[in-house]
Amino acid sequence: MLKVEIRTGKENMDIGTIYQFLSGESYWAKGISLAFVTSSMNNSYCVGAFHEGRQIGFGRVITDYYTFAWYADFFVLPEFHGQGVAKQILSHIAQQPWSQRLRRTMLGTRDAHSLYRQFDFKELKVPANIMEISRPDIYR
Repeated sequence: MLKVEIRTGKENMDIGTIYQFLSGESYWAKGISLAFVTSSMNNSYCVGAFHEGRQIGFGRVITDYYTFAWYADFFVLPEFHGQGVAKQILSHIAQQPWSQRLRRTMLGTRDAHSLYRQFDFKELKVPANIMEISRPDIYR
């Protein structure tokens, strides 16, 4: 497991790295503007993983800190995959007192189900109860 430093707060994030990954490499936010990335971080609990001073992982939680949270924009730079970085980010969030009292925590992922299952995420019990408005190409 690669030892990383976990930092929180937008002011401690490398917004350039986050923007570059989300806009250019992610499957969910390709083409997003720097202004949107910056604004989305304003109202989120931001968590970054840093190795030797470089940001190598990120995630944000959109939450009211009491009843609900949505995990968004989680990533680890490809060259650091498989080294426990994501687990350290998720463990940090799970250890927060506010995280432990939430009634519902949700996320959307296309490819990291086995990772999130380790943190007790499961498929929806009643998918028909959840509705959405989806605009997957809104940033292009």
